[in-house]
Amino acid sequence: MNNARGRPELLKFGMHATHTMDIVTKKKLNILIQLAEADKHFAKTEREMIYKIARERNFPEETVNELIRNPEPIETLGALSQSQKLDYLISSIELVFVDQKVFESEILFTKNIAIKLGFKKNVVDYLIDYFEKTPLDELKKKVFAEFILT
Repeated sequence: MNNARGRPELLKFGMHATHTMDIVTKKKLNILIQLAEADKHFAKTEREMIYKIARERNFPEETVNELIRNPEPIETLGALSQSQKLDYLISSIELVFVDQKVFESEILFTKNIAIKLGFKKNVVDYLIDYFEKTPLDELKKKVFAEFILT
């Protein structure tokens, strides 16, 4: 294994010299897969959103399939940048809404992720209430201004 000097978010695995694994995307997809399963129903729309994110980031579909079969423990998320943390959180909220059903189990899971990301858990209530009515830029400013744990 190579630590990909200068690009700590990337690790190269020995399968092919050209195959690069994006650890940040893998962690994000792992969280979203577990969130999708939090309500005990992995909806088709949730699955499609997860595969769409993987495609947009050139993340291997076979690795997504493996994460769906065997989700990994959600480890510390402190090493992420603030923008990556917010990206994880916003994607989690998008996934909660994508199947048109908001379950308490999904909200609780997302609150736990928010705390691991360094946000106050009530950020989830704020985002659930305002996500579909407020421009994303405004949401991001508000989250950074009021919901970061100090």
